[in-house]
Amino acid sequence: MHIRKATAADAPIAFAIRREAILAQCAGCYAEQDLEIWTSGAMSASFARCVADAFHVAEIDDRLVGTGMIDLASGKIDAIFVRPDWMGHGVGRALMNHLERLARDAGLTSIHLDATLNAAPFYRRLGFAVEATSTYRSTLGVTLACISMTKPLAPP
Repeated sequence: MHIRKATAADAPIAFAIRREAILAQCAGCYAEQDLEIWTSGAMSASFARCVADAFHVAEIDDRLVGTGMIDLASGKIDAIFVRPDWMGHGVGRALMNHLERLARDAGLTSIHLDATLNAAPFYRRLGFAVEATSTYRSTLGVTLACISMTKPLAPP
């Protein structure tokens, strides 16, 4: 597996991975109608810019299999998505380790994220602690319950 900084050319695949991962993993935790709205529509120009500016991608055999991003100013991790056929193979963990390394190298002492209900156990296994419940409001009008989580970082 190779993890690298994303490029603008990765945006369409990153968008597809996001959609596939949400539909595969969030079912049962959120209403089907909300998931359909959350994953509807075409990729926006702002999503494509965000991929080019902030995403990192995991590749296996030259195929994108996962995404993730970190804001090194705030320590916020977001957009951890893995292609469903690669879930459970260490892709999410590898992306998280990579983003944590970037955070430590930038001098951050903690990182934080808002986990979907289905993803919170994964983040707990990686050392994140629950801070509070929160709400995610998508630009498409869906409001979803989430869990705010934080992880302290040891110095590099």
